This record gives sequence, C-alpha cells and structure tokens, in this order.
Amino acid sequence: MNYIKMYPAKMWKEGVRVNKMNVAVLFGGKSGEHEVSLESAASICRAMDKDKYNIYMIGITKNGEWAYCKCTPDDMESGKWLQFEVEGSNINLIPSQSRPAGIELESGEIIKIDACFPVIHGPFGEDGTLQGIFEMASIPYVGCKVLSSSLAMDKAMFKKVMDFEGIPQVDYVSVRAYEFEKKEEDVIKMVEDMLDYPVFTKPANMGSSVGISKASDAYELASGIREALKHDSKVVIEQGINAREIEVAVLGSETVRASVPGEVLSCKDFYDYEAKYLANSSKTLIPAQLDEDVKCEIQDMAIKAFKAIDGEGISRIDFFIEKDTNRVYINEINTMPGFTKISMYPKLWDASGMPYTKLIDELIRLAIKK
Repeated sequence: MNYIKMYPAKMWKEGVRVNKMNVAVLFGGKSGEHEVSLESAASICRAMDKDKYNIYMIGITKNGEWAYCKCTPDDMESGKWLQFEVEGSNINLIPSQSRPAGIELESGEIIKIDACFPVIHGPFGEDGTLQGIFEMASIPYVGCKVLSSSLAMDKAMFKKVMDFEGIPQVDYVSVRAYEFEKKEEDVIKMVEDMLDYPVFTKPANMGSSVGISKASDAYELASGIREALKHDSKVVIEQGINAREIEVAVLGSETVRASVPGEVLSCKDFYDYEAKYLANSSKTLIPAQLDEDVKCEIQDMAIKAFKAIDGEGISRIDFFIEKDTNRVYINEINTMPGFTKISMYPKLWDASGMPYTKLIDELIRLAIKK
C-alpha cells in the first residue's frame, strides 16, 4: 500500500526535521465511555511518532471540565491524569487577530494547535458537539464532520438514512422516553406487533454497547427499555436474528478505502460492554472467513454507508450476516471507534497492510487536508 507523505519538503533541512506539528490529543469526556477513551488515547500517544509530532494532552473530566496535562500515557490510562494538570494554563479555542487558538500558559506563551485528535467516544465527543467547536475555531481535526458525526451517533436517525439509501438492515422500532412513560403497555404491544422475540433494546445515542439488553418476553422488553433510557431519552428496538457479527474499517475522504472484514466471537450471548472490554474470553478473527463475494459485498456496503452520511477520515462499520440465509445487514457506524490494544479498527487496518503508527499519520494527514 502506498502512503502519501504528510509533511512538505520545507520541514526538512539536510535530512534533519526542523520543526514538528503540534497535535492536541483530547481524551475523557462526559459519556459512559470515559474509561474507554482513556485507554484509546493512551494507546495513540504511545504510538505517535515523536519525531513528527509535539503531543499536547487535553483531558475532559466526567463533569465536563477541561485541563491541559503533562502526563504519561500510563497516567492517562489509569485515570490519574488530573494530578498532572499544568497550573495556570488556559485552553483557548476562540481565535483572534492577536491570539491563535491553542493552549495559553501562565507565562503568556501560546502553543498553537496545528491539528486535534479527539479520542472521545459517545455523546459530547463523537456526536458532533466537539466537531462544531473545532469548526468554529478553524482547527483541523481527525474524523467525521458535524453532520456525519451526529447522524451516526443517533441510531434512529442513522437507520432512516440507511432506509432511504436502500441499505439492508434488520427491522426496528424507535421509542421516546415520554411515549414509554405515558403508555408503557401500548409501547410493548406496538413492539410485539411489529417484531418477534428475541429483540434487542439500545440507547439511540450511545456507543461501546453500553445499555444494550436482549429481551425474550414482555417483562424483559420493558426492563430493557428502562435500562436503555438510563443513557438516553430515545431507544431503538431491533429484531434479533441468528447472525455472525462482522466489522469493517473505512478510511478516507474523496477516496474511501475499506479494510479486510473481521469477525467478533463474543464470549456472551451478544457483544455487550462487558464482553467487549471487561471479559478476556471474547475473540476476534481477522480476516473473517467469508466467501469472496460476501467480503466484497460488505466492503462495498461499508463505503456506500460511509458516503451516505458524508463521512470523513475514520469510521468502523458493523454488520450482521444471518446464518440461515447468508444475508448481510448493516448494524451501525462508529465515527470515533476504539483505539485500545484490543480495538478492531487499528487491528483491521494492520491486517490490511497499514500498521498502527502509519494509520495515525494518515488520519492526521486527512484532517489537515480537510
């Protein structure tokens, strides 16, 4: 695979790099995926080429407070990063004629941010909110833009776009909190009229399989909806099928590439948060054992879905293959997928010929280009 050089020749003098790019890595956040973000960001910071980048770590607490920290990736991963907050520093994202957006130190020095890698999963990070801040501040950033980020995060809206594009997906129903709270029995009946047990209940705006439940009867359905409503005001209820879980990584902008597909072999009945991050017995198979025509179908469908939401840079796209029929259904798009040591996105690209450090380079290059 050919890589496009990210740095112009003027950054080199007689074979020696004369300056480096200032990259801010954002991590943490207010969502239920805070801890996953710490692991992802720590992995990225360890892998980034220190000869190319000055890395500045900006953490966001669960309460939404921002802090510039001089911590190690280990400190970040352990959650001790706030102990290394740089006192007197100020994160300035409002540029002016006299001051660029960046990190303002107590001495008055301003560290201009050339690009940002927002390694924040879920609401308040992956849903377009941070992306809007970067757009306003004219700071290049890794990943999808505001609209594509928000569309992919809201599973109910994403499904409507997939319906419009004619991309196959399992049958589903979406329910809002006020509907369930007002007429719980009517909601349960509506779901039972439209879908067959088992079904899966999911918060519409959440990732990392947080808040997902499997329901085999009305009691479990009601319990699953209540659990999902702890995380969001809208719930998506999907038809359960006997399926393989396949994931594909996509990368690009005008030209979009799809990785080899990988298969998730969950240690539990389904791939929930515990099976994904806490259990040690879930496995992945890369590349997935698929017929060539099915592999190509999934890759083509992944690129089509990514373009349908006007995706940029990075996404992991998840699919089901129904075991009885071999039909392929799209499940969801993750616009800032996990970057932990066990995460599928970097592993899929590594298996496709792009190692971890080169992948980070390419994502930052795409951010600057965008």
